[in-house]
Amino acid sequence: MSKLLTVVYSLFGVLLFNASLIYFILLISPMLEAELMNSGTVIPFFQALTINIVLIILFGVQHSVMARPRFKEWWSKIIPTHLERSTYVVISSVFMILLCVVWQPLPDMVWHVEEPFAYWFLVFLFGFGWLFSLYATFLIDHADLLGLQQAFSYWREKPYIPVTFQVVSVYKYIRHPIMLGTICGLWATPSMSMGHLVLAIGFTVYILIGIYFEERDMIKTYGDVYTTYQQNTSMLFPFFKKT
Repeated sequence: MSKLLTVVYSLFGVLLFNASLIYFILLISPMLEAELMNSGTVIPFFQALTINIVLIILFGVQHSVMARPRFKEWWSKIIPTHLERSTYVVISSVFMILLCVVWQPLPDMVWHVEEPFAYWFLVFLFGFGWLFSLYATFLIDHADLLGLQQAFSYWREKPYIPVTFQVVSVYKYIRHPIMLGTICGLWATPSMSMGHLVLAIGFTVYILIGIYFEERDMIKTYGDVYTTYQQNTSMLFPFFKKT
C-alpha cells in the first residue's frame, strides 16, 4: 500500500471509529434510548437476550484478543506494522456498528427517575463519563491509540516511536480512567431499560476482564515500574488501592 493510501486508510479508521462510538453513545443516551435501542419489533425475551449476549461476546473477544501482544506478533506477519493499529480500529468499529444495528429491544423498565434534580444529575454523569473517557485518551496520545501516528510516521519515512509509559494528570490517581469514564457512561441514566441493563452488565464484565489481561501485558512490558504503579495507584476508583 502506498504512503498516501496508508494515511487515507488510517483516517478512514478514525472516522469509522468516531461514527461507531457516537452511534453507540446515542443508542444508550437518556434522550434517544427509547427511539434507538428499544424501538422496532420485540421478539421473545430469551431469544432477544441470547442475541444481545452473543453480540457483546463477539465484540469483547475481538476487541480483547486482537489487542494481545501474542496476536499482534502473529498478525504482523500478515498486516504491515504501520497498518496494524488502524486495522484493529477498523475491525473494532465494524463490530461496534454490528452490535448497534443488530441489538434486539428489551424495553421493560428496570428503573425510571422523574425527580428533576436526580434526573439531570444522571444525565450530567452520562455526558461527563464519556467526555472524561475521551480526555483520558488524549493524555496517552489519542493519535497513537487510533493508528494515526503510525501511519504518518510511515508517510514521513520516520521510524515509529511507541508511546512510553507515563503517569500524568488523572493517571496519578487511577490506572484506567478511560474505563472508568466508560462505566460511568454505561450506568448513569435516569431510565434503565432491560436492554440497557444487559448491555451495561456485559460491557462492565468485559472491561474488568480486559483490564486483567492488559495489566498482565503491562507488567511483562514494564516490569517493576508498572508493579509499583499498581501498588500505589487505584485501578478504577481514587483512593482504593490494590490489595
